[in-house]
Amino acid sequence: MLRKQLDRRIKYVLFACLLAFSAAGCTSTPPSAKNVEQQPKATANLTPKTGGTITLGLPAEPDTLDPQKTTMSAGNFVGGLLGGALMILDPYTFELKPHLAESYTVSADGKTVTFKLRQGVKFHDGTPLTASVFKQSIERAIDPKTASPVAGQDLAAIESVGAPDDATLVLRLKEPSASLLSALSYGGYQQPILMDALKKYGSDFGRNPVGVGPWKLESWKTGESITLSRNDDYKWSAPFLENQGPVRPDKLVIKFIKDNQTLMAALDSGTIDIAGVSAKDVKKYKDDKEFTVLEGMQPVESFIGMNLENEILRDVHVRKAINLAINKEALIIADLQGEGVPVYGPIPPTMFGYDKAVAEYGYKYNKEEAIRLLEESGWKLGGQGIREKDGKVLSLTMIIEDPKPGDQLVQSMLKEIGIDLKIQSYEMATAHAQAVKGEFDLMATSHGDIDPNILGLLLHSNQIGGLNFFRVNNKELDALLEKGSITTDSQERQKIYAAIQKLVVEEAYWVPLYSAKTFQVINNRIQGVKANPLAILTIQDMWVNE
Repeated sequence: MLRKQLDRRIKYVLFACLLAFSAAGCTSTPPSAKNVEQQPKATANLTPKTGGTITLGLPAEPDTLDPQKTTMSAGNFVGGLLGGALMILDPYTFELKPHLAESYTVSADGKTVTFKLRQGVKFHDGTPLTASVFKQSIERAIDPKTASPVAGQDLAAIESVGAPDDATLVLRLKEPSASLLSALSYGGYQQPILMDALKKYGSDFGRNPVGVGPWKLESWKTGESITLSRNDDYKWSAPFLENQGPVRPDKLVIKFIKDNQTLMAALDSGTIDIAGVSAKDVKKYKDDKEFTVLEGMQPVESFIGMNLENEILRDVHVRKAINLAINKEALIIADLQGEGVPVYGPIPPTMFGYDKAVAEYGYKYNKEEAIRLLEESGWKLGGQGIREKDGKVLSLTMIIEDPKPGDQLVQSMLKEIGIDLKIQSYEMATAHAQAVKGEFDLMATSHGDIDPNILGLLLHSNQIGGLNFFRVNNKELDALLEKGSITTDSQERQKIYAAIQKLVVEEAYWVPLYSAKTFQVINNRIQGVKANPLAILTIQDMWVNE
């Protein structure tokens, strides 16, 4: 993935497919939900039962369950089971909806957000959730002394917090922030903290969390598993969920299984009920009537970025030719066994702001047109089939951090139009260091987030020397990115990001490749499995049929 700084965001997005406590405000039309037909018809309409245990496999163990101290997406994932946030994503409509809040308003200048809290919400120890509790939680997150690595950074736009009464929470911002509501829907990172529990447990609070969620922490066996038990008082689940009361299973066991083959063996043997499975391994489960496969797609895209400080790549004709030379469908087959969709712009299809029109005007595979553009720019074929101009050979180096079969395909595709492509593989930290210094021509990487504001980090000129590895410096683009980051009206914001996509494609700053599908495999002893475009498991509605 692109850069260590954003790695936790990517991982969060991918972990979100396990649970419907994630965030992404989106008004784009989502892809259709697929693959619940494996659920046996004989049991699909049974009356839900209470009791039993669901066991799922997770490839990482949390560092801590203090939501404001964890640096890991696994901490956010498990924390989301124990807690909840002001907002939540509806995975069926992609709308951002109130959760622990019942409503919210944004001031005309966009600098004050006022939440009315849901009544009757209680912590696991029975303490009522009030605006004062939320105020103290947020103030701890943004306090520099807390040094919150994720939760605090995501709330950096907040200047002060008010709680005029128990049901009203007021956030005053330094400047308007379009992405704040999405940040406030991380069910783990942004859950309220009970200060009395923090005082009671001190440095051990991260092993003794007290939340407001549907599950309570029962035990934590380091290196092995976390066991959660049902919160019988829970009755404030998300509005899109069928079950508005306590969860049905008695327990939820999360087993930490890092190795993919071990994870699949546990799934096959029935040791675990639920696991994420890669595209290359999913077919056998699709063909097995003992399992249900949920298919979805996270807002992540793979792409090839171009260093605009490279003299060759300053020519937009060359950049366009490289785009036209790439057969995305072939790469999807090579890298994903066909389990993905082509992407034509800087925003993947399941991210807010995606403009469907990009699939019409984006670059399609057209080798002849690519050759024409290179010829027009003066690049003529040399004796070895590689193009030359003014004594220079059209040779580029692409750095990669996650080698894939498609890398060699890209090399071959570019050779077909007369470009000599060399591939240099680095581990992620080294690739990142090379990119920051601008010591590359092309970079095969990926990006993703729950909000398109990430494009400001990747494409704004003020990030050159930071995460704008590609040295994009376009004042018109800068202005659009700035406007998109502060515009809170979703329809207006959609228009801004449509314009951003159009501009980035016209300038051919990078080669969008594909978004990979994600898969969750569920043993059919678990019922209440519902399909949605992100393949999120709505555990709140699940029950054990035994």
